[in-house]
Amino acid sequence: MEIEQIITHPGGAHKDDFLASCLMVYSYGVPVVRKEPTEAEVANAAIAVLDVGGEHNEEKMNFDHHQFPADYEPTCALSLVLMHLGLYEDARLYCDWLETSEWLDTRGAVKTAAWLGIDRSAMAKLNSPVDITLLRRFAKAERHEAGQPVYEVMRMIGEDMVTFLKGMRERMEEIDRQSEVWEIDGTFKVLFMPRTEPMTSEPSAGMGRYIENQEPDCVAMVYPDRRGSGYGLTRYNDDLRFDFTRCENEDDVHFAHKAGFIIKTSATEVERLQELLRMAWVG
Repeated sequence: MEIEQIITHPGGAHKDDFLASCLMVYSYGVPVVRKEPTEAEVANAAIAVLDVGGEHNEEKMNFDHHQFPADYEPTCALSLVLMHLGLYEDARLYCDWLETSEWLDTRGAVKTAAWLGIDRSAMAKLNSPVDITLLRRFAKAERHEAGQPVYEVMRMIGEDMVTFLKGMRERMEEIDRQSEVWEIDGTFKVLFMPRTEPMTSEPSAGMGRYIENQEPDCVAMVYPDRRGSGYGLTRYNDDLRFDFTRCENEDDVHFAHKAGFIIKTSATEVERLQELLRMAWVG
């Protein structure tokens, strides 16, 4: 769908409307105008209306959530734009910050802090000049368009979000195709990624997230060492039932972190890799 411009509300800006605008800027490359939309603009499918307008209607490119009932599942304009782009489910899986942003925008800081199980004062301690300056500069101008610094930063943010989510989906599918789950002696499970050609630049990338979502019983990962011909062995989620310093004196182990969470080995045989895992297991 071709659109001519993006409209979002004037006044103070929040992460919700800012990030929703970033995604739309990257996807459509049109100016952002910060004002109250007219009825004609809300009805015009060539104008994307974000976080204002009192309507969620994808066919008319309207993405407001303020008309939803108070007990509605936390859903903000960013959520609606991610749904529009077909990225929402992956964003909920791979962007840990998204659900918190939805809560903050729809429930406020007090209820969000209670939901997170933290003190209300901790919320402000999570902000930085990155948040403050970007939102303030976005709110300061009535119009943002190509070539302006804020607009180009918004385009970059939108691009990085989309690229990350699409890349994560591709990586999860790749891990699903290529990986194996080892069950060692009926005691523990390990996610193993064999060496492939060509090899990805970061062979361990996404493996922890894959375990979290697909194989939660796995407690360690084995993956190709990108700096050598062997493998890296590491505990998942810092599971202290593994202490890899127990392997540090093995002839085929050339690196063992003193904290015990990882080793690098020149070994490539499955039997030897599993032997090292047994050696590191303390239960």
